[in-house]
Amino acid sequence: MPDRAAIVTGASRGIGYALAEALGEEGYGVTISARKPETLEQTAGRLRERGFEVEHVVANLAHEDGVREVVERHRARFGRLDVLINNAGVGIGAKAAEHETKFVDLQLDVNLRATILFYRECAELLRKAGAEHHGALVVNLASIAGKSPQPWLSVYSATKAAVAAYTIAMNKEFAKHGVKSVTFAPGLVDTDMTDYVKSKIPAEEMLRRSDLAEALRFLLRVSPMCLVPEIVFQRPQEIL
Repeated sequence: MPDRAAIVTGASRGIGYALAEALGEEGYGVTISARKPETLEQTAGRLRERGFEVEHVVANLAHEDGVREVVERHRARFGRLDVLINNAGVGIGAKAAEHETKFVDLQLDVNLRATILFYRECAELLRKAGAEHHGALVVNLASIAGKSPQPWLSVYSATKAAVAAYTIAMNKEFAKHGVKSVTFAPGLVDTDMTDYVKSKIPAEEMLRRSDLAEALRFLLRVSPMCLVPEIVFQRPQEIL
């Protein structure tokens, strides 16, 4: 059984996969979750082939039961939680006069509400790890869109700004218990989620998934007294 363990949501591909892989390389047991069974199983298989201890849980994080299932399965497998990465997210563009309620709700539920519910469900495990080594960590994926909100992505931008605000509140609540929270706010990253814009911005001009993985490694190594509340990853063209 690994000495430390982590949960990564939205981990079947892209940024989530890169962060789960980095944690596995650091010796963490990892529970990964995503909504699509086939893709998640393939990802879990790739990680296990590298010798990592992996639990995979198919879950729709727009539903409260999905959040609980991920945490319960993780607790049963690993019994502890040192790192929580709230990476699952969805962005659906629309003009203000054209918002469909179901898509507004989906973005609020997955991007923001699921993050809040994961803190609630994981609070006991995180505090226990924090009391043990003062280095429990929660990484919340926001976006540069939360720093500079965009009109067509207005709901997505609002949810990511809210994630950043919630992270600040969680540091005020949990840091004294040895649990540090940090917001990752990346610009365009070369993943399949940015395929829609690659006709205008080529992949080689985007951030790399490894950029975020290296930031995670840094956070795992800083001293217990070093709290980094936010990291903004931006391309030179995205300077705020």
